[in-house]
Amino acid sequence: MNTYRIDAELGPIVAALPRVDRADVAAARRIMADRTVASGRYDSPDEGVTTEDRVFEAADGQKIALRVYVPDHRSNRGAIYHVHGGGFIVGDLEMSHQLNVELAREVGSVVVSVGYRLAPEWPFPTPVEDVYGGLVWIHQQAGELGIDPSLVVLHGQSAGAGLVAAAALLARDRNGPPIRFQLLTSPTLDDRVVTPSSRLFTDTPALTRRDVEICWSAYLGPIERGSTAVSPYAAPGRATDLANLPRTYVSAAELDPLRDEAIAFAQALLAAGVSVELHVFPGTFHGSLAVRGAAISRRQLAEEIAVLTSVLGHTKSPDNEGVRDDD
Repeated sequence: MNTYRIDAELGPIVAALPRVDRADVAAARRIMADRTVASGRYDSPDEGVTTEDRVFEAADGQKIALRVYVPDHRSNRGAIYHVHGGGFIVGDLEMSHQLNVELAREVGSVVVSVGYRLAPEWPFPTPVEDVYGGLVWIHQQAGELGIDPSLVVLHGQSAGAGLVAAAALLARDRNGPPIRFQLLTSPTLDDRVVTPSSRLFTDTPALTRRDVEICWSAYLGPIERGSTAVSPYAAPGRATDLANLPRTYVSAAELDPLRDEAIAFAQALLAAGVSVELHVFPGTFHGSLAVRGAAISRRQLAEEIAVLTSVLGHTKSPDNEGVRDDD
């Protein structure tokens, strides 16, 4: 492995990271499930947050899982719609559970997480249609959830951030549900994998160029990666019209093959007249936010919470007045 300027607190973690061959999807899913258990998801209480598992019916009749997080002390009538990462091929509702608990508790908003179907069994467009369907469900259930449908924020990580960006394009082009804001963490946006960072970071921790190529091929299925047949709804980095999309926050890891496509997407949004905030976190690698003890990770998460709080605001008192369905 090349020598990279990894943050001093993150460096010791690198050696402990499991080697994941994403070409072996079953093994990759087992490793991810084991890491979720090892992270303490089942040991720590969801203090201050009530969760409920729900389902909605996708366009093809399949039942898609959702998890709703309701904080005991709501600060606003907003909703954060979270889409987990995993390279389109791994991940589930458990993967980001503790993060969603923290977001609900700290921002004071309802959080909804979607268990979209995974590639390669379910290639494009199924995952993004599942994500879009969950967005529609949130708006349909706004009264029951006690949310203002004009205050729905999309929040995604890695491949989930790519799906968020694609769902925002679909919502615009279908005249679909309104989106207040989108927050994209290390987004997976461009199947062509031709940026300088994708060429430079071929053996970085947690995610390499080969990993990115494998995941895109799995997601696109019969569509040839890198070909002109790839839709911008699959790879939003290909979109040529980014006008009239929601305000956006993009964060990228310095030592990540995906870094430059995140930066390019932020620049393209700006050029299209969309208000954007972009932050590249130094010394970080793809997924290093999960190393919660590191100061750089705490700073990154604190910034996400501050951004979401700023977008959704504080519109009620701690006794939950002002968020009843009949308000």
